Amino acid sequence: MKSAWLVIKEQIQHFYLIRRLSLYELKSNNKNNYLGILWEFLNPAIQILIYWFVFGTLRSRAPVEVGNVEIPFFTWLLAAFFLWTFFYQSTIQGSKSIYSRLRMLSKMNFPMSIIPSYVIFSQFYIHLVMITVSVIIFQFLGFYINIYYLQLLYFLLAGYSLMLAISLITSTLSTIVRDIHMLLNSALRMMLYVSGVLWPLSILSDHPVLLKFLNLNPVLYLVEGYRAAFFGTEWYFITHWQYSLYFWGLVFVLFLIGSTLHVKFRRHFIDFL
Repeated sequence: MKSAWLVIKEQIQHFYLIRRLSLYELKSNNKNNYLGILWEFLNPAIQILIYWFVFGTLRSRAPVEVGNVEIPFFTWLLAAFFLWTFFYQSTIQGSKSIYSRLRMLSKMNFPMSIIPSYVIFSQFYIHLVMITVSVIIFQFLGFYINIYYLQLLYFLLAGYSLMLAISLITSTLSTIVRDIHMLLNSALRMMLYVSGVLWPLSILSDHPVLLKFLNLNPVLYLVEGYRAAFFGTEWYFITHWQYSLYFWGLVFVLFLIGSTLHVKFRRHFIDFL
């Protein structure tokens, strides 16, 4: 528990530095591209068009029901896809955030726990832009801004907390064993298809045991919350308060494990240079 409080304290004390480093991260990642930072938005846009073409056009997906409201497939996909890209990029980049910066760490004087944070925060800026684009598109599709949008603030915080907890674990383990990063990458690619992003899990209603198992995925909680906000169906985190308790309980456990591992091994990170 002491490790968890220490990591939280470091995040708060160095929040200004996290924001500055996240902006630098965003610029440096795209400095050699002609289109620069624009690629950060083009990549997810191209991906969603591909998935829409495959699953929405070639497979002719029927509208999906959300809170007794039928939602066209592309609109339904759009509501959660950019959340997935935020989660995927933050988790993958967070996993290699420490070992890919070991040389820099030997010259810098700040807590190592803020490294996964500023990497995630750099993706957070992109996510905010993509949310804004999504909201504009929804206005043209007939899904207007509503009071339920306020819960997006809650789900942004929930998502960031989950990604930080996971990244503390994976960044530590990946520094010690590089294969962890490759394993995580493969697991996340598979996870896309079982997180309710590309197809509704309700089609598995005839398999209640499998459905209950898939509902243990914390990303599904975020996905359903985003859709409830965009389509104005319910206050998801209140209506599904048991799911909310499970989510935050899981985040707490992951953060406890991650902070303990991080604090225990970070003094030895330089040895892996």
